[in-house]
Amino acid sequence: MRWAIAAAEHRSLRRAAEALRVRESTLSRRLRDLEYRLGAELFERSANGTRLTAAGDEFIAVAKRILAEADAVFSRMRARGRGESGDLVVGLCMALSVGNLRATLAAYAEQHQAVAVHGIDGARSRLLADLTTGNIDVFLTAAGHVPWNGALLPLWSEQVMVALPANHALCESPVIGWPDLADARVLVNRRDPGPDFETMLRTRLGSGCGCVFIGHDVCLDRFLGFVAAGLGLTLVSESAAGTSDRGIVYRELHDDEGPVRIRFAAYWKETNRNPALRPFLDLLRERYSDTAPSLSSE
Repeated sequence: MRWAIAAAEHRSLRRAAEALRVRESTLSRRLRDLEYRLGAELFERSANGTRLTAAGDEFIAVAKRILAEADAVFSRMRARGRGESGDLVVGLCMALSVGNLRATLAAYAEQHQAVAVHGIDGARSRLLADLTTGNIDVFLTAAGHVPWNGALLPLWSEQVMVALPANHALCESPVIGWPDLADARVLVNRRDPGPDFETMLRTRLGSGCGCVFIGHDVCLDRFLGFVAAGLGLTLVSESAAGTSDRGIVYRELHDDEGPVRIRFAAYWKETNRNPALRPFLDLLRERYSDTAPSLSSE
């Protein structure tokens, strides 16, 4: 079809053959073969050159559309193969209002505008199952307590904040220590990193601390709504502290060494063949080059 289009555009087999870098006799023979297969004459040949017949006009118009669509498909497939287009599904268990995750996703979207990024929130067990089955490409969550045998990349750490109802007595303190939380009514979100915060509290305060733990399984903004309503306090990462401030006061949590921090990591399967995943991981490594290299969580 490309040779027929060239002959039509140049209106001369000689000039078309020169443009295609083939012998004129070869081009003429190929066009004759094409006309034979179609059962229609496409060109009127004369000493002055070639001219399309009515059938030729129709064929060339269709051929151009077909080749344009084919070229577009090949271009998209090559871009997809290089990770420049397609879809990336990210499991999320942290806030997006501010912080490193938001900045990373923004940078990735700017660099890979043809890639559609899809976010999935939920409980850790569900997202790990989705990661195992390939329903998500990468899972970003708190590090250290994830039962995962695949690849992981340590990322940033964030300061742990205490989210308090605005009328809570601890709001008067500029910073809060672990002992201040003894006997507190603590709201625990079953979605990450809620279980990690609960583990922190139970480990630091001990089994006899007197805290009352009340479980929830809701998205972050709804979860913080329970805090604002005065149902209890909770621990959040510093990025989550920008999610809501109506009726909530945030205070830094300190221990003997200073501010308490929680670390995050990226988890994925080495067998994942989605080309869009590799540039995302490369961006994480580039932005957090001071962290350890990719390794197994075993």
